[in-house]
Amino acid sequence: MRTGGWPARIPAALGRVLGSRARLRWVHLILGGALLMPYFLLAQVFVGVLAGGVNTLASTPLVFIAYGASVPLAAATGVLGLVRQMSVVAVRALCGVPGEQLAEGPARSWAARGRSAAWWSLHLGIGALVSGMSLAVPPMAVVLILLPFVSALREMPVGSGWLSTAADPYVAPFLGIGLLAGLVLCAAGAGRLLARLAPVLLGPTPADRLAAAEERAADLAVRNRLARELHDAVGHALSAVTLQAVAARRVLDSDPAFVREALAAIEDTTRRTVGELDTVLGLLRDGDQARPDAAPAPTLVADLDGLLARTRAAGTTVTARQDPGPVGDWTQLPAIASREAYRIVQEGLSNALRHGAGPVELSIAVTAARDARDASGGKDGAHRELEITMTNPPGNGEGPAARTTGGRGLRGAAERAALLGGRVEAGPHEGLWRLRAVLPLGAGSAGSPR
Repeated sequence: MRTGGWPARIPAALGRVLGSRARLRWVHLILGGALLMPYFLLAQVFVGVLAGGVNTLASTPLVFIAYGASVPLAAATGVLGLVRQMSVVAVRALCGVPGEQLAEGPARSWAARGRSAAWWSLHLGIGALVSGMSLAVPPMAVVLILLPFVSALREMPVGSGWLSTAADPYVAPFLGIGLLAGLVLCAAGAGRLLARLAPVLLGPTPADRLAAAEERAADLAVRNRLARELHDAVGHALSAVTLQAVAARRVLDSDPAFVREALAAIEDTTRRTVGELDTVLGLLRDGDQARPDAAPAPTLVADLDGLLARTRAAGTTVTARQDPGPVGDWTQLPAIASREAYRIVQEGLSNALRHGAGPVELSIAVTAARDARDASGGKDGAHRELEITMTNPPGNGEGPAARTTGGRGLRGAAERAALLGGRVEAGPHEGLWRLRAVLPLGAGSAGSPR
């Protein structure tokens, strides 16, 4: 059931034509009229020359001809890429259009430039008409409203026809009020029209949406990379330091030599982690450009021994088998493969420290890729892979299936391998927990440095 009536609708109607949003849209229209003035003055010169050198301002038809010629001039400059960016800022601030409905950045495609030019010509063209009315109507309306009360006004020839000082003094005030009401309605209607057209003409094009999606994907990739670095560096260090401290506390009185070794390992772990953390924070501050004084990222070739020593200091036995392999030496790795392989081994050891129970067996070897091995039998020139295998018993009282394969660290290790075209497998295997990573290295001869 409908309630209320015209008395209840009047405040809402007045709010639409006189509210703060309507007033801001009016300001937006007047701004458009001001922006059209350079084009109008230029068109006025050309129209005056074509009309035989007359003053166009003295002729109402020539004024409208100059106005009509100025709008295409404005549209021609509207194809500039920055016009859309400037228009979007003004529309957001003054027209009350939600920001998600408008495009970000300058127009790049010609389709977007064409829509920006259409908006630019509409804004400036309609704004010029509203601006002219805003300048001319209020003074004339005041004259008409005061006409019955000021006799001197009736003797001054102002206006034309009904809208002049020759109008009936008893009718003139109503005409003046009507002029003001018409101006307000025209400004509100024009502002509302532009607000409706803004998402259509200034909204994102498919190319804009694609560019925004690519930008978000790139930003997400950077964030994921930094999250992996923080997780692998800090997470492993905290796990190792915690276990080293626990092991040292348990034998504090009985094995001082082990305690000293554990404290030295804690000191070395924290020092290295602070350096890695400073490097990651530097990337957060400076973007992808690493600082010259930043600590180098650890690699499998240079830092594996230290990583194993710190893990053993936590009380976990680690047996490492580092096979040169038939098609290459794992100590001669490309830098990026060596960095990512170190992080994968680090995550595997961290996972074993947190969840495992018992010794860890680590195997590192360069082998021929399976597809290349079938074709070449492992001969020189075969495509090579770095194969990392790590096994250890599951935690006390747990079955192999109880250990999770969905942690952030293992997902990060899989992402690292995927970036190089490799893969990571983690899960129960023959009663043990196994992590296996395969990183492609490309073609090369046995033992050739990379």
